[in-house]
Amino acid sequence: MNEIIREIEQAQLKESVPEFAVGDTVKVYGRIKEGNRERVQIFEGTVIKKQGGSNRATFTVRKLSNGVGVEKTWPMHSPNVEKVEVIRRGKVRRAKLFYLRDRIGKRAKVKELVK
Repeated sequence: MNEIIREIEQAQLKESVPEFAVGDTVKVYGRIKEGNRERVQIFEGTVIKKQGGSNRATFTVRKLSNGVGVEKTWPMHSPNVEKVEVIRRGKVRRAKLFYLRDRIGKRAKVKELVK
């Protein structure tokens, strides 16, 4: 039974998974269905967490929209996620950035990683 599930999960994995980490600012190109039309909508924000493994892996992106914090959780291997584009790398020291929820304005920024 376990091997059957593993084979099904392997078939659902994407070939190219984008390389990004928690704290990075990313653009997520997500497919949206409106009636019989399909279009791509861009969601740009900071990655506050990554979790899971295999085909169950997800990541959460947070942005401020008109002064209101908006968070969206995306499945990493979903066909509705067209691509993930890294805008800037963030310098963070923890795996989950939930403290950003309490911050507003300049304090809610993550320092940029300079290499």
